[in-house]
Amino acid sequence: QVRLEESGGTSVQTGGTLRLSCEFSGAPTTNPLFCMGWVRQVPGQRREGVAQIGSITNTNYADSAKGRFTISKDGAKSTLYLEMTNLKPEDSAVYYCVGSCRGYCARGFCADYDYVYTGQGTQVTVSS
Repeated sequence: QVRLEESGGTSVQTGGTLRLSCEFSGAPTTNPLFCMGWVRQVPGQRREGVAQIGSITNTNYADSAKGRFTISKDGAKSTLYLEMTNLKPEDSAVYYCVGSCRGYCARGFCADYDYVYTGQGTQVTVSS
């Protein structure tokens, strides 16, 4: 059983920076095939994948996140991070930490962000 708990969500202005954290337990952090990631969802809309990570050097980003967001993982602290810069109003959403791809995850890529475990979410609001 993998448990995930997000924190760090808050309200920021356009162009601001924010770092989300996800403390996890029960995850095989040394296994490069064990992927984790971040997804986000706006009420009434479909969940959207943001970023994924397998081993430290294998990461994948949605087009909307490329160049602005950075996903990282600290195995010693059992924490997953999402550093977000140059935030835009369209980044406003509830951000969820996810873990354990249902299928095969290679090089940090889990197809369709189809993960088994999801945290409770943390709200990010970007005002113009």
